[in-house]
Formats: sequence, structure tokens, C-alpha cells
Amino acid sequence: MRYFVVPIVFAAKTALADPAQITDVKATQSDAGWRFDVTLEHPDTGWDHYADGWRIETENGQVLGTRVLAHPHVNEQPFTRSLSRVWIPPEITTIHVRSKCNLDGWGEDTVAVSLNE
Repeated sequence: MRYFVVPIVFAAKTALADPAQITDVKATQSDAGWRFDVTLEHPDTGWDHYADGWRIETENGQVLGTRVLAHPHVNEQPFTRSLSRVWIPPEITTIHVRSKCNLDGWGEDTVAVSLNE
């Protein structure tokens, strides 16, 4: 009996699916650091494609905090999740929030948030 190995080629995706949209960010400072409440909207379809996180960055891309989203939110759109106790150096007056989905990775766009308001 002969066995043949048939190569399987997966085509690269030519277009990314919709990135998770950041629709609102609330930043609150306390003695324990900053708390961020971030609202995302994403066409989650289930475990195969869903918004799975967001992060707080400086203007030059240094990551200050990451919120992992552990499951899809198919029937809960848009949805808000929080991240507390984020230390922001006092000289930083604007942070950037970047979203992520499990299929497309980190989004290219960020939302700037002033910490002086």
C-alpha cells in the first residue's frame, strides 16, 4: 500500500476583517493608579472571531497596561470592560487605547485620551 503526502496550501488573507472599534474611554485617577473603562464594538461571531483585548499605550507605543477579554461577546454589543491600577508616569498627559481581535491582531488605529480633563 502506498501513501501520498498531499501538500495543503492555505491562502493568505487579502483583507482583514473589521477591527474592534473603540467607542468610548473613561479614565479616572485614584491613589491606586488609573482606571480605564473602555467600550468596544466588534462583529463577534463566536470563538472563531472576537474582540479579545485592548491596551493602554504611550504616544510612542510603550504598553502601560493590557486588558485581556477571555470570551466572545456575540450578544453583548457594544460592551465595556475595565482595567484598574494602571500606573501612568506623571509627565504623560495623553494615552492611546488600541484594540485587538483574536483573528486580526492589534488594530492599526488608536484612540487618544487626554488625562488632564
